Amino acid sequence: MNGSAFSPVPQNERIFSIDLLRGIAVLGILIMNIQHFSMPQAAYINPTAYGDLNGPNKWVWIISHILASEKFMSIFSMLFGAGVLLFSERAEIKGKNSAQLHYRRMGWLLIFGLLHAYLLWSGDVLVSYSLCGMLIFLFRKKRAFTLIGIAFAFFLMPILINLFFVWSIPSWPEETMIFTMDSWMPGMETIQHHLDVYRSGWWKQMELRIPGSIFMQTGYFFMESFWQVMALMLLGMALYKWEILSGERSSKFYLRMMLTGLISGYLLSGLGVYLNFKQQWSMEFSMFLGSEFNYVGSVGVALGYSALVMLFSKSMCCIQTKQTVAAVGRMAFTNYILMTVLCTFIFFGHGLGLYGSVERKYQILIVLAIWVPILILSPLWLKRFRYGPLERIWRVLTYWSR
Repeated sequence: MNGSAFSPVPQNERIFSIDLLRGIAVLGILIMNIQHFSMPQAAYINPTAYGDLNGPNKWVWIISHILASEKFMSIFSMLFGAGVLLFSERAEIKGKNSAQLHYRRMGWLLIFGLLHAYLLWSGDVLVSYSLCGMLIFLFRKKRAFTLIGIAFAFFLMPILINLFFVWSIPSWPEETMIFTMDSWMPGMETIQHHLDVYRSGWWKQMELRIPGSIFMQTGYFFMESFWQVMALMLLGMALYKWEILSGERSSKFYLRMMLTGLISGYLLSGLGVYLNFKQQWSMEFSMFLGSEFNYVGSVGVALGYSALVMLFSKSMCCIQTKQTVAAVGRMAFTNYILMTVLCTFIFFGHGLGLYGSVERKYQILIVLAIWVPILILSPLWLKRFRYGPLERIWRVLTYWSR
């Protein structure tokens, strides 16, 4: 294969606004992921399942939930969809087989994701992204409005699935109800088992990491993440076709998009928080209907954040800050895995072993502490190299050429 045809994209050909938005997304994802790293998994979906939820801890959870939960993941998913279009366009311009390269690229991402999930952390999203990425490639030639319609159909499916669960609860067998309640509000024995396992060595953690990863890639994937990620990737494709993510629309357009998205999204997510606390986080309500407010609201907030970043990108202020965050975005793959390595070292037993012992008000400080080296190292690395280390490996494996 002729390697010169795939020489690295020159800096002046990169879409700066997309790099900037990706950098903000990969940093923002940690605000919520930190709870999965530091506490039993049930606490991620049900804050009353573990840990103190009073005073500052309660407000940290509420604010982070409204501002961050599913919002930055939504942005990252939209950018992934846009990236599929960008990748295939550039391959076709250079006369290469875009399908062959794309599926090889997704295949390697699947392998990276499996290694990440089973060796490091069961909360991996790369497996979902690779599988959905293989499918959305088939829609790349569709018109933007068609993509929006298909995205809406995918997005609606988890809502219908959860409505079905709510309707069917009265007929659940006793074993199913007990199993579901234990995943929603684990007993002390289950909690202690999670604490003991994740405070132990890396090999012992396999006892929970393997079944957790299998569930994420099967049950959860088919019930929710497949539909959500597909919808958001298709939405990202449409936004790319409309030149929204490249910062080419007017400032007035982005201002309207920002206000509409943030106001509607925050209101929906906030209403969900209010209703869940009012229902005392009962499994029958909060696990299904109560979660849908944030599920829908997160898209509005993600669009609002995207518009805000486009405005920021177009402005002449904070040039150095924007370049630093864009460098984080150019190394998003490396930084995502680096966050896992740092967080598992801080919380799991093969490192500092702080699992289950850090309150939410201190978790947010750890997030800030992890951001610092990423913001420092990313631009320093890119001053010497054109790609992050994992981006470089992924590229070589995709093009089968250095």
